[in-house]
Amino acid sequence: MTADGLTIPASMARELVAYARSELPYEACGLLAGDLESGVASTFHPARNAMGSPYRFDIDAGDLVRILHGIEADGQELIAVFHSHPGSAAVPSPTDLREAHYPVLQLIASLQGPAKVLRAWRIAGTTAREVTLRIGGAISS
Repeated sequence: MTADGLTIPASMARELVAYARSELPYEACGLLAGDLESGVASTFHPARNAMGSPYRFDIDAGDLVRILHGIEADGQELIAVFHSHPGSAAVPSPTDLREAHYPVLQLIASLQGPAKVLRAWRIAGTTAREVTLRIGGAISS
């Protein structure tokens, strides 16, 4: 059984948005690790976007293997896949729905407009359902 939400420290939320901004104009991506049962993420692992695209992402295969081995070696679990949307809302796109290969949460950062927004989603097949995102104790949904 896994948690039906995601909790991240405020410092991680800032790190995710900063990383997403540093990768502009392309989508940023990475993995969050921690405790799957509680849904508490403790580590963000940035990865290269092998597609180099502002509209799509694919975590570099070498980064993926290295990160997953590191997560396992640290006794943690993969909790969420992170990526950014440089010019659109933090809502899964049709491509995101088709390409969600891991049975973990999807965390999306929108860099559209002045407000930086993080939203968490559970994707099953071609359906996305927003889940509770707690940032440093605050609740967002």
